[in-house]
Amino acid sequence: MTTPLDIYSIVGFFGTACIIAAYAYLTYVDKPNPYILHGTNLVGASLLTISLIVHTNWPSLVLEGFWAAIAIFGLVKALRAGASDKREA
Repeated sequence: MTTPLDIYSIVGFFGTACIIAAYAYLTYVDKPNPYILHGTNLVGASLLTISLIVHTNWPSLVLEGFWAAIAIFGLVKALRAGASDKREA
């Protein structure tokens, strides 16, 4: 099986790089910024989804859907915590 390295594959590689970078960031930083962590994961999942829509792999596409949903949940949670902190100040 040979799949050409087209623009969609390159977009997918950038998505993979985002997700790996977010995981490395989480591992190396003592107090990770949730906006950086979840935002980078969301961008990565979105880019991989673009790639997977063209080069369909259903299990991976489902995984990216969950990955994006978790990232969105994390961003919403961070936004709510930030709003709560501002009200208390």
